[in-house]
Amino acid sequence: MTSDHSIKLVLEDGSEFAGKAFGSYTPASGEVVFNTAMTGYPESLTDPSYKGQILVLTYPLIGNYGVPEDKLEYEMYKYYESYALHISGLIISDYTEEYSHWNANKSLGKWLDEFNIPGIYGIDTRELTKVIREKGAMLGKIMTGDKDIDWYDPNKENLVARVSSKERKVYGNGKYRILLVDCGVKYNIIRNLIKRDAKVILVPWDWDLSKEEYDGLFISNGPGDPKMCIQTIQSLSMEYKRELPIYGICLGNQLMALAAGADTYKLKYGHRSHNQPVMLTGTNNAYITSQNHGYAIDNSSLPKQWKPLFTNLNDDTNEGMKHTVKPFFSTQFHPEASSGPTDTEFLFDRFMDTVKEYARKRRASNSEQ
Repeated sequence: MTSDHSIKLVLEDGSEFAGKAFGSYTPASGEVVFNTAMTGYPESLTDPSYKGQILVLTYPLIGNYGVPEDKLEYEMYKYYESYALHISGLIISDYTEEYSHWNANKSLGKWLDEFNIPGIYGIDTRELTKVIREKGAMLGKIMTGDKDIDWYDPNKENLVARVSSKERKVYGNGKYRILLVDCGVKYNIIRNLIKRDAKVILVPWDWDLSKEEYDGLFISNGPGDPKMCIQTIQSLSMEYKRELPIYGICLGNQLMALAAGADTYKLKYGHRSHNQPVMLTGTNNAYITSQNHGYAIDNSSLPKQWKPLFTNLNDDTNEGMKHTVKPFFSTQFHPEASSGPTDTEFLFDRFMDTVKEYARKRRASNSEQ
C-alpha cells in the first residue's frame, strides 16, 4: 500500500517534511506527537489516547512484523487495545510491505488504508522529534498533492466523548464487581482485571455512577484535556463519599485530581514511550513504565490528605497520587503496559487486594446487622 504520490507534513511553525505515501492517500490534520518505543505499533495505533493526533514513531523500521489477526478474547480483540485505529496520521522513517511474523495477516499499509488513515515514510523522524522537543507539541497537517486542509486542534474538543463506549457492557464473571468508567479504555486494563477475579461493568464517561453497586471503581485512560470531562469529574467527586477502593490510570489520574480539587496543565510535548522511569515516593524504588499523555497534575495544587505517589525521573512531573486515609490511588503511567514493559502490573494486584479486603469487611458488617 505504498505510492509515489506527493505527500508532506506541514507544522504550524512553517516547517515542512516531504516523504513517500503509504496507507490511505488522503489529507489529515491534528496534533503532532512522538513515541520512542521500539515495538508495539499495533497496540499504539489502537490506543484511544491518540485520538486526534498525528503520531511520529522514532524507531527507524516500522511495519516489518505486519499486523496481527483479528482474534477475539473476552469479546475483545486479543492483540489490539480497542476496536479501531484512532490516530489521524502516521509518520515513520522507513517502511516495508514485506512483513514477516507468525501472527501477521496483513501489512501496516493495508491496515491504515482500511481506516482511511494516511502514512508518510522516508522522513527523518529524529530531526522531526528534535523540532517537537524544542518547540513543543504542534498542530500539523498531512497534505497530499495540491490538496490543503484546515488546521485541527484536538485539545479544544471533548475527545473522550468520541472514544468512550455509548452503552453499559459487562466483561467476565468474577466474584468482585469493578465499575470501569470508559474514557477511552485500553483493552488490556479489562484483561488484567478479569484475570484477577473481577466482573467488569464498563460504563460511558458521563454515566450516573450513583446508581451502580460495586466493590471497586476504576477510571480509565483516555485522550485530550481532562477538564473537558466535566460530568466525570462531578460524578467522581460524589463517589469519593462512598469510601470504596478507587484506582485511576493516565487520564483517570488527572480526573481523580480534578475531582479532589487539584489542577492540571498541558505538558510541553507529553510522555509517549515504553521507557519512562518513575520513582515510588519515599523509596529508592524506580520502575520503567509505558506512558501516553499530554497533560499532568500540578503537585502544588493537591489538597490536604492527597500526596504524590510516583514521580517522573526525567522531568519531576507527577506520575500518580494517593489519599492518605481513604483507599484511593492513581498512576499517570500504564501498569497494563500493552505492549510493555510489565514492571508495574503488580498495581492491579494491589488494587484488587484492597477491593477484596473492603468487600470482606462490608459483607461481614452486613451479616452482623
